[in-house]
Amino acid sequence: MIATQPKASIKGGEFLIKETSAQQVFIPEEFTEEQRMIAATCREFLEREIWPRLDEIDNAKSPELISSLMDKAGELGLLGTSVPAEYEGFGMNFNTSMLVAEVTGAGHSFSVALSAHTGIGTLPIVYYGNEEQKAKYLPKLATGEWKAAYCLTEPDSGSDANSGKTKATLSEDGKFYVLNGQKMWITNGGFADIYIVFAKVDDGSGQADKNLSAFIVERSYEGITMNEPEHKMGIKGSDTRQIFFNDVKVPVENLLSERGNGFKIAVNILNIGRIKLGVAAVGGSKEVINNAIRYANERKQFKTPISQFGAIKHKLAEMAVKVYASESASYRAGQNIDDLIEDLKAQGMEDGAAKLKALEQFAIECAIMKVHGSEALDYVVDEGVQVYGGMGYSADAPMDRSYRDARINRIFEGTNEINRMLVVDMLLKRAMKGELDLMGPAMAVAKEIMSIPDFSVEEEEGLFFAEKKVIRNLKKAALMVAGAAVQKFMMNLSDEQEILMNIADMVIEIYAAESALLRVEKLIGIKGEEALTLQKQLALVYLHEAVEKVNNAGRAAITSFAEGDELRGMLMGLKRFTKIEPMNLKDARRQIADAMVAENKYIF
Repeated sequence: MIATQPKASIKGGEFLIKETSAQQVFIPEEFTEEQRMIAATCREFLEREIWPRLDEIDNAKSPELISSLMDKAGELGLLGTSVPAEYEGFGMNFNTSMLVAEVTGAGHSFSVALSAHTGIGTLPIVYYGNEEQKAKYLPKLATGEWKAAYCLTEPDSGSDANSGKTKATLSEDGKFYVLNGQKMWITNGGFADIYIVFAKVDDGSGQADKNLSAFIVERSYEGITMNEPEHKMGIKGSDTRQIFFNDVKVPVENLLSERGNGFKIAVNILNIGRIKLGVAAVGGSKEVINNAIRYANERKQFKTPISQFGAIKHKLAEMAVKVYASESASYRAGQNIDDLIEDLKAQGMEDGAAKLKALEQFAIECAIMKVHGSEALDYVVDEGVQVYGGMGYSADAPMDRSYRDARINRIFEGTNEINRMLVVDMLLKRAMKGELDLMGPAMAVAKEIMSIPDFSVEEEEGLFFAEKKVIRNLKKAALMVAGAAVQKFMMNLSDEQEILMNIADMVIEIYAAESALLRVEKLIGIKGEEALTLQKQLALVYLHEAVEKVNNAGRAAITSFAEGDELRGMLMGLKRFTKIEPMNLKDARRQIADAMVAENKYIF
């Protein structure tokens, strides 16, 4: 592995081939007092306005309730977190906006409405709007006077967003684009005042552009109609509709960015949505854990609180382990984005361009965190139902709503399958462009597995010396499998989706495990090892589980394409690279669970 790099020079995806030191990562414990106050404001808003009204929100027959709650959030400044100060926003840095997303992520349907407005609804104008568009729309969006929605998905274009059929035809006088088409699954559709609409421009010849363009469309424009709200499995209080555009005249000055730039806008805005969805899932998970712990302490069987039974302790601890790793990785990536933004601005790049460039650079990590966070939440809510037992299946208990509301997150912002394939696709494309040297380390690993293993005993040096070696070896395992798959399939690798997802699972687990370990190492440097016994257990339990998952995913990939001596050699290499000294995971989990049970809440 190559030596560590300064913060500003870290590239997206580079964690797979370079060492990261604990001092290079940001950890949640480093948030300032001001940032903690912002988080407290968000939580107080949920406690006062949202949680007491969850049933009312879910059963509302019209969007007025959610809209009025958005107004109250706007009064507190929660809608302007990412809007620059000159447009009546707060201009928070990226990791602070991540913190807001985490805390409000426990708001069920409301959090969906909030994130759609502040993220995909507002940010296209923040990042791509011209000065006139920003001045006209952002102050109203920041205060909540106007609400926003994002119109990309169509009945025949979901994951393949660029195949949309909505057309925008330039009028003969050149003053309007005439919009015709249908959009579906539009969050906030029923009460939004503006829509960010994606369409292909037809200049009148009948031949539409190959790529999408984006438009700011005001609700007041004639020709906009919509269906009744969709009936959904979960997030029932979120207003989700089909919207129809029938000869809607959109002034040419409402074209966002340049003609044909819509797909790029969609991709970059979705990068933000992905990582924020991942961290919002962390916030949702923590609240589910709190409920599960409280119930486990109250519910008695055989005259004993069920929180004292080993099977329940295992569940509570596993919830915490997954969430701790996801949180650690989320803010690590968020700070990488912030650091690059500041570095680019110092080099003279304009603020909006710097933010877009930084988000594009860390698109791999954004996809990783979307998958990891949403699947951690799914695990947590499923086990939350199990902790509640029969009551978990009752609509009168909180797990019913949590279970149903969580499921959409593996579909939102690109399905987890799409995001897994994106992780590998982006890594390989950057390697081919020479932006990431994956081939050098992959070839070194291939050479290593053909050589006689080094059985010499290394002298341990530094905290987590052995665990960091495990992480290095897991990276070698991923590079070995990816390198062999590329050699085997070349340009046809994109057709081998199962193998791509196996490789992605290896990469995702490596990033999460390393992030948790680095967080604890940095904390120990601040507080000392004695104070961090439980956090060490969290990181080590996750690492042991990650080793097993990397092994399983690697084996599934290798046996899909290798044969004979190559198969045997790669399986031997995989076995070598997925070794870890055993530890008593049962006792570690019990310590984690006991500490939370004693405090009656998630404590990390």
